[in-house]
Amino acid sequence: MGCATPAPPPPALPVEPPQPTGPSPEEIRQRAVQHFLARAEVAQREGFITMPAGASAYDFYLQVQQLDPGNIQATAGIQTLVMQLVEQARDALRQRAFGRVNSLLNTADEIAPGNPLSKEVRSQLRREQQRARQDVTPGGPGAQTVALPERDLSARSDTMVQMLGSIARRIREHGLRVVIVARTDAEGRWVYSQLRQAVPGYRVRGDIKLGNPPRLLLQKNP
Repeated sequence: MGCATPAPPPPALPVEPPQPTGPSPEEIRQRAVQHFLARAEVAQREGFITMPAGASAYDFYLQVQQLDPGNIQATAGIQTLVMQLVEQARDALRQRAFGRVNSLLNTADEIAPGNPLSKEVRSQLRREQQRARQDVTPGGPGAQTVALPERDLSARSDTMVQMLGSIARRIREHGLRVVIVARTDAEGRWVYSQLRQAVPGYRVRGDIKLGNPPRLLLQKNP
């Protein structure tokens, strides 16, 4: 008998490359972009515009721009932050809180250097500061400025009440006139009421001007 010819081996099946089991790098990048956009919106609603560092709306928008340069939502979000800061500066200017106005505008300029909104309000600030200096310049011999500590004034603390009482007695003793420079009209009226209450029966002569820092200008009556 002859030898049987062995059967040929079956053909090898092609080996398929392993399929990826996780998200692609592009998917990871897009998820990160959406994550930081959502965090920026939350921080913006809560008023965290540039602070705290690393967890502010501005910082999150910068993260988006690093991941996706030219991202329209991040660009629009940063413009909105600048508008918020400028609007807060306008409110502070109406209250004659000049230091806060300058601080807010400086922050807006750091985010968007040379933006026209900041320039406009800064021009208004210079005009109001000049007007305030003209309004509250003390005149006459013996004029004196008494600074009012802002923290005690804001808290209307017992220390501030005692201080105003002492000043009121000086006003009565020396027949002085007082110009109250306050950050708001309500603050000025409160200071005046404390001066009056400290010297019952005596008419404290004076005026209230809006300005910052808060202080009293004591002048001799003409």
